[in-house]
Amino acid sequence: MEKQKEPKLQYCLYVRKSTESEERQVMSIDSQIKEMMKISERDNLEIVSIKQESHSAKETGQRPVFNELLQDIRDEKFNAILTWATDRLSRNAGDLGAVVDLMDAGKLHHIQTFGQTFSNNPNEKFLLMILGSQAKLENDNRGINVKRGLRTRCEMGLWPGMAPIGYSNQKRMDQKCRVVIDELRAPIYVLYL
Repeated sequence: MEKQKEPKLQYCLYVRKSTESEERQVMSIDSQIKEMMKISERDNLEIVSIKQESHSAKETGQRPVFNELLQDIRDEKFNAILTWATDRLSRNAGDLGAVVDLMDAGKLHHIQTFGQTFSNNPNEKFLLMILGSQAKLENDNRGINVKRGLRTRCEMGLWPGMAPIGYSNQKRMDQKCRVVIDELRAPIYVLYL
């Protein structure tokens, strides 16, 4: 019995940063591209497309560039993905399922991250799904932890955001998150009530 010849791998480099924490991620896209280009040169990977976006992967089907990536794989424009980490591809079950479905259909043959590779075999797909599920768990826990932190701040008498009308946020570092009556604007606001 003759072994089926593996297709030539043609990669799409997919980079993503979340839009939620812009300050911390200013260099994220450029650094992902730089690091993954080093890997492509080292491993002699053929990159036929580069796709990048600034969008959260929390909800299924909400990323236009990622959706385009999936369609391009279906259309056989490339058959492999190069990305920094599995959480760049998905932080939700729907998008993760779409990626694995493409592997099952024989359209997506390989995923290369900074530290791992995933091919269309049961063990590697299983690991990919575990890592994707872990990213979803981290995302879900982050939301719970933020709410807990905001509740705790309120219980401590601290204001969790911008001060309401008639008040202002305290500028002193030792009084951060405390609100005080805005001596200038509060009387004007009371007149209009």
